[in-house]
Amino acid sequence: MRKRLRFTKMQGLGNDFVLLDASACRIELTPEQVRYIADRHYGIGCDQVLVVEPPRSAGAQFTYRIFNADGGESGQCGNGARCFARFVREQGLSATDVITVDVHGGQMTMQALGGDQYRVTLGVPVFEPADIPLLGFERALFYDLAAVNGRTLRCQALAVGNPHVIVRTRAIARAPLQALGSALQKHAALPDHANVDCMQIISRQHIRLRVFERGVGETLACGSGTAAAVVAGIASDDLDPEVAVDLPGGQAHVAWAGYGQPVYLTGPAQRVFDGELVLS
Repeated sequence: MRKRLRFTKMQGLGNDFVLLDASACRIELTPEQVRYIADRHYGIGCDQVLVVEPPRSAGAQFTYRIFNADGGESGQCGNGARCFARFVREQGLSATDVITVDVHGGQMTMQALGGDQYRVTLGVPVFEPADIPLLGFERALFYDLAAVNGRTLRCQALAVGNPHVIVRTRAIARAPLQALGSALQKHAALPDHANVDCMQIISRQHIRLRVFERGVGETLACGSGTAAAVVAGIASDDLDPEVAVDLPGGQAHVAWAGYGQPVYLTGPAQRVFDGELVLS
């Protein structure tokens, strides 16, 4: 049976999304359908499909669900969260500047700041290896992962909704991100795979970043990756509590007050176009 769905295409720093409103009428998507929507040749084309659903718990206005381009469900997407907030406001689903949503593992808040700028709370970063998960290690500031393309990779690791591996580089444009990202998706220490963030520190308030997202590949921006890289740099005392992050798609800003505190991400969210999708 064929079904017709209204959608909105949005982007935040070049990280692009297809948004679907299932707040009043349930939408069930198979992994094959998600892959079709995300396909840039045969579908609409996007990094993730975002679905607005009714809230699951008290205090939330909606549930925010994220599906990667490979059809799998993701736990967090900061750039998508900003687009989600703009979408529900523009669709008349919410009239508030601050929006609380249910996400995998808890709740998050999104705040409209004016214009196309939105600030989202990505929760408290997770550092315990068993909770990232990163197998075979005790908690440390840096980890040495063996057998990554034939060598040992020195990195940091933490979770901001998704698992992240953060790798320092002195030349961001030459960082072998595709090779690292592909290798780490198969690494035995990362059973849930991981986003891979290559970070170049410019100053204590400024970094450059490229991200390989699990289930997607390299993207122009990644909200949780942006947050994870800054948190890693603050944790190692190489960055200040507020940092500007240059990504291939533009600039975002991250603030983190330290262990046990939530991390905040600020940046733009823009609507690209609306349309109707036919799925079989």
